[in-house]
Amino acid sequence: MMKINQTVLTEFILVGFSVYPHAQTFLFVVFFCLYLPTLTGNLAIMGLTWVDRYLHTPMYLFLSALSFSETCYTLTIIPKMLANLLAKDRSISSIGCGLQMCFFLGLGGTNCMILTLMGYDRFLAICNPLRYPLLMTNMVCGKLVASAWIVGFIISVIETALIFRGSFCNPNLVKHFFCHMRAVVRLSCLDSDFTEFIVTMMSVSGLMGTFLVIILTYVFILSTVLKIPSAEGKQKAFSTCASHLTVVIIHFGFASIVYLKPEASGGDDTVIAVPYTVVTPFLSPLIFSLRNKDMKNAFRKALGKKFLE
Repeated sequence: MMKINQTVLTEFILVGFSVYPHAQTFLFVVFFCLYLPTLTGNLAIMGLTWVDRYLHTPMYLFLSALSFSETCYTLTIIPKMLANLLAKDRSISSIGCGLQMCFFLGLGGTNCMILTLMGYDRFLAICNPLRYPLLMTNMVCGKLVASAWIVGFIISVIETALIFRGSFCNPNLVKHFFCHMRAVVRLSCLDSDFTEFIVTMMSVSGLMGTFLVIILTYVFILSTVLKIPSAEGKQKAFSTCASHLTVVIIHFGFASIVYLKPEASGGDDTVIAVPYTVVTPFLSPLIFSLRNKDMKNAFRKALGKKFLE
């Protein structure tokens, strides 16, 4: 149903955390202190994977690809959010809003698919160890990562085009700290309910589809590991999956809260999105680095070379 007060909007106002005026400085400090180690951790993972030849394997190439994707993902949202916490002008151009939404959706989808590929890599390594070097080469790994990016951005371009296909109605207030698709689509002068349903279903289908594939790979992994006779062998097999499984649970758990939340349940969408957009990228590099012996050894080697110089 067409809304009245139709106009051509050239910019939006990101309401964000301005509804909590007395907490602006505190929130800036908290989010900045989370963002800095997020950026540092992901850059460290990419750097160590690049310089340490021992880490030039599909498992760590997938991890490096995830770190790069998450770095881009956080750069899309958090710097603008931090600036808006201190600024009075919280406007963003309609083109800037569309680009931010497209990159957020594309990189979010890419992250989901890379996590799925990492699960598939562990499945091949544990369930088919003899053929693993032939099936999962560095070249295959690169092609799979490229496919994840292509598919992620094809879906995001379609979703963004559906939302921005018509004009928007005043007021131009986006009730979020970034151009989240649900918050923006509600300003559309066209049938926003139908468009919101379509884009939400596309995101939920991608989210649940990748999650179910990961669950399926771990069912096969578990059945294979349970057949290993020695306790040491079981522990070694599980240890290669522990970090990935932990990140999967956190990533998809927080994402499901955002996308599967019933409309009638209420709650502040801005606050609900914080775990998915800020906390998850912060925890991911910590889990992958602190719980990974190879990564810690590579870090020690890099520090040793630095001090020797």
